[in-house]
Amino acid sequence: MREAGRIAAEARRLAGQLVKPGVVTSQIDKRVREFIVAQSGIPAFLNYRGYPASICVSVNEEVIHGIPSGRKLIDGDIVSIDVGVIKDGYIGDCAATFIAVGASQAANRLIEVTRACFYEGLKFAKVGYRVSDISRAIQTHAEVNGYSVVRDFVGHGVGAAMHEPPEVPNYVERPRKRADPRLVSGMTLAVEPMVNAGTYEVRVQDDGWTVVTMDGKPSAHYENTILITDGEPEILTVCEVP
Repeated sequence: MREAGRIAAEARRLAGQLVKPGVVTSQIDKRVREFIVAQSGIPAFLNYRGYPASICVSVNEEVIHGIPSGRKLIDGDIVSIDVGVIKDGYIGDCAATFIAVGASQAANRLIEVTRACFYEGLKFAKVGYRVSDISRAIQTHAEVNGYSVVRDFVGHGVGAAMHEPPEVPNYVERPRKRADPRLVSGMTLAVEPMVNAGTYEVRVQDDGWTVVTMDGKPSAHYENTILITDGEPEILTVCEVP
């Protein structure tokens, strides 16, 4: 999983470097797919439950699962890139949000807070805490900064399959519907805050994949695959984005 995570993280960094005005999102998908294959990896998203591309490229009000297309990025676009890689039967999963130059102060702040939400949750990714401790830290940091966290989609366990138990919400459920296990050494989780500038409510577009905010306000996404250890958690998607 460390090797799968390394490839995924480097692919995420490459994708971020390609986010520029005038670039077509399908070109980013093609370059990242070529990179993953050159690293002897397999794009984990391609054909997963019928998904038609190797990465997700979600722009502005698109939260997650945006399908790469002929869309040209323009100055100031907020672009979330989600990458998954299979290597020797195991998966690395990560995401980050980038800006196609000329970002507003508000856009930069949304992205910074979303990334910080992940690291607030990471503080509780330790043996003895519960999944809900991670969730609470993420939700609290987002909300004290004036944002909301998506509730219809959550983080998850990851390993030999893309989505494994337990689910890792970015908010504390009331009443609780999901399992809330204590964390034990050896668990591998994809922790992924999805933070909206406005309402947490989202909808799925007619393509059956692209998730957008209900109010049309922008969203940001940040994700790493982590390992619970006997000490501090280890980030397996270790190549930091720019």
